[in-house]
Amino acid sequence: MKRWWEALLGLLWVQVCWVKAVKVEQSPSVLNLQEGANCTLRCNFSATVKTLQWFQQNPGGSLIRLFFIASGMKQNERLSSTMNSKERYSTLHITASQLEDAATYLCAV
Repeated sequence: MKRWWEALLGLLWVQVCWVKAVKVEQSPSVLNLQEGANCTLRCNFSATVKTLQWFQQNPGGSLIRLFFIASGMKQNERLSSTMNSKERYSTLHITASQLEDAATYLCAV
């Protein structure tokens, strides 16, 4: 049984060592909007990725996943997200912003 665990741990270590770091940059870093305005956040990444997620974090709150996207566009009410894996970017668009949209937005690849 011990040998089996050692082999499994060795396999996990090898997989972790093969993980390639992807640099992710979001812009703008800070955005101040008037209520009712539209805005677009952009996420650029340094390598081709298969999927991307957008999250929202309200002050003092936990992360809320807004989108899990592999390509194309997804929409949920006033929010929409696009992903272009070939050109290595994604956008998050907020239409007619409201007070409750005040939060931190994060993309993760």
